Amino acid sequence: MIILPKRNESYPFEKPHKEVTIMFGEWFNVDPEAIISQALQTGAGPNVSDAYTINGLPGLLYNCSSKDTYKLKVKPGKTYLLRLINAALNEELFFSIANHTLTVVEGDAIYTKPFETDKLLITPGQTTNVLLKTKPESPNASFLMAARPYFTGQGTFDNSTTVGILEYEHPYHHKSSKNLTLIQPALPPINATGFAANFTRKFRSLANAKFPANVPKTVDKKFFFTVGLGTSPCPQNTTCQGPNNSSKFAASVNNVSFALPSVAILQAYYFGQSNGVYTTDFPTQPLIPFNYTGTGPNNTNVINGTRAVVLPFNTSVEVVLQSTGILGAESHPLHLHGYNFFVVGQGFGNFDQNKDPANFNLVDPMERNTAGVPSGGWLAIRFLADNPGVWFMHCHLDVHTSWGLKMAWIVLDGPQPNQKLQPPPSDLPQC
Repeated sequence: MIILPKRNESYPFEKPHKEVTIMFGEWFNVDPEAIISQALQTGAGPNVSDAYTINGLPGLLYNCSSKDTYKLKVKPGKTYLLRLINAALNEELFFSIANHTLTVVEGDAIYTKPFETDKLLITPGQTTNVLLKTKPESPNASFLMAARPYFTGQGTFDNSTTVGILEYEHPYHHKSSKNLTLIQPALPPINATGFAANFTRKFRSLANAKFPANVPKTVDKKFFFTVGLGTSPCPQNTTCQGPNNSSKFAASVNNVSFALPSVAILQAYYFGQSNGVYTTDFPTQPLIPFNYTGTGPNNTNVINGTRAVVLPFNTSVEVVLQSTGILGAESHPLHLHGYNFFVVGQGFGNFDQNKDPANFNLVDPMERNTAGVPSGGWLAIRFLADNPGVWFMHCHLDVHTSWGLKMAWIVLDGPQPNQKLQPPPSDLPQC
């Protein structure tokens, strides 16, 4: 879905000569559903992808793929709006175009204060719009556009690079692209957590009269959620392939690993039939505090359950998401359904309730729907619960979601007719 300005209105930045969508993805030589199904059965990490792609094409760095390379042809002296989408299943990606500067103007369909960069980070589920200003004259070169993963965990991952080619149109087509020098970009190291943090901190809402940042200044309810990996015991009389042969990999929020219900929570909630489907006792803070980014607890087992948090309509909410180092520190791109939220703070180490809130940005925080919890750090978000229903919050790394790093918010109805959960459609399929 492409969201354009309202009729007769313009972007809050220079009108581009052309708009181009660039979608990053992952390619598997076998069925990804079969891969995750096998991993959940054995308790191991899933087999990694065989390639990354740009607009469905892996690029010339992979074997036998030189012809399967995306090419973006541009004119000199023009401004292009590139709509970047990370549709990869399991990897945050660095991206860069050789010898070109990009101006970030939008994230997750929210305009930002423009800032320049020659490389960027985009997590699964995120979108980032950038302006590309081409060189004033057609150069005697073509330029690689490259994307490769950002990864800090201890497991395996697809350590490869996908590329496309930025080609300039030449007057009278007198130059063949085959004879042009191909310039490569410089991407950050695979584990460049410092770059990731510095880049994400640059996002700021416009926060003006036309595009305000309506961040809640006061908070009705505060939550402290740990997010990270853990283990589940292997079924009796079986051997697993998790961290050891007696356990499976798992993931959790506040040590609760989400168990998929047999009936949709939204359906059970609407008809008042929650008994046996879900409970509303999701912990508001860790059940057992520990040194979250230091030495973890000896017992790494998670609790399985289908638990939710109930919020009265129009509740202002603050959530601190704390990454843990259990089985290794990783970045977790958290996505909230049904809402945008404001990223009011982030940092490394353990969140300090007495000191860190004083540095929260309540003036022009970035508004978005997916944000990375820093590896070995924390992220603070705020939102106003004014959309009734049942809303999923989960890690956008597919493997972590499959392992249970997810939970649900139930937002109650408001007093007005347009503030109430609508009934299911008459043709809703029956399970």
